[in-house]
Amino acid sequence: MRSVSVVKYLLLLYIWWLVVRCFITDYYSIPTSSMMPTLHPGDKVFVNKLIAGARIYTKFNFNIDGVELESWRLKGLRKVKHNDIVVFNFPHHVGKINFVINNVFCKRVVAIPGDSIYVENGFYKNNNYEGILGIEEEQHKFSEIPDSLLSYEILNTYPFDKEHFLSTTKNMSPIYIPRKGDIIRITPYEAAYYKIQLEWETKKKMTWDWEKNTVYADGKQLFWHRFKHDYYFMAGDNVSDSNDSRYWGLVPEEYIVGIVGYVYHKNKG
Repeated sequence: MRSVSVVKYLLLLYIWWLVVRCFITDYYSIPTSSMMPTLHPGDKVFVNKLIAGARIYTKFNFNIDGVELESWRLKGLRKVKHNDIVVFNFPHHVGKINFVINNVFCKRVVAIPGDSIYVENGFYKNNNYEGILGIEEEQHKFSEIPDSLLSYEILNTYPFDKEHFLSTTKNMSPIYIPRKGDIIRITPYEAAYYKIQLEWETKKKMTWDWEKNTVYADGKQLFWHRFKHDYYFMAGDNVSDSNDSRYWGLVPEEYIVGIVGYVYHKNKG
């Protein structure tokens, strides 16, 4: 009888552990230097899922090659805001938005739905936020590095079209971050930047003609689009060495796991 009680206790303990991980908190190890000096490789971040609301999967198909994320989110304590550090599933694989269960990134939110984000001489600027975004000292260091000492891979920025986009990671033109319900006129400029999001939302192939200033969805001309999702612009604090939204674009709200609430620093204990 005692052995049965122990099994029941362990089973209940396991169920409680799953409940905590699914609905309250989970932890992740930091593998790279992209968030230095805030987070170092080997640090562990504990994600608070109560703040933005835990995701509830409606379909458990976690193919490692990527699938459509099917989930809904519980009501949270507040929305994700500027300068939150969040963990999210990396949304871009093989040129489209899809979900890979354990492919997670940790970055800082520098633009939320409805913002316009740009970079001026290495510093993040946001039309809806007057404070400092990220770590000002790191942006200053990046600003002071001559462009001639930075590789093409570091300076070149999404959508990698130098003929029509003059942006670099040092000086990035304003990009609007779509908000659910926004109706936006679609020209080749928008089509080039939002291509992955537009194809995900419409389930149609986007093409465009710069000379005619026209955009097509599966061959039919597209003039406007009403966005179905909220999006975020994510950045690493280590601006000179971070694989972030400057290089691959925006993160849908559904892909956010949660907001970092506590950090265990490996070297501090």
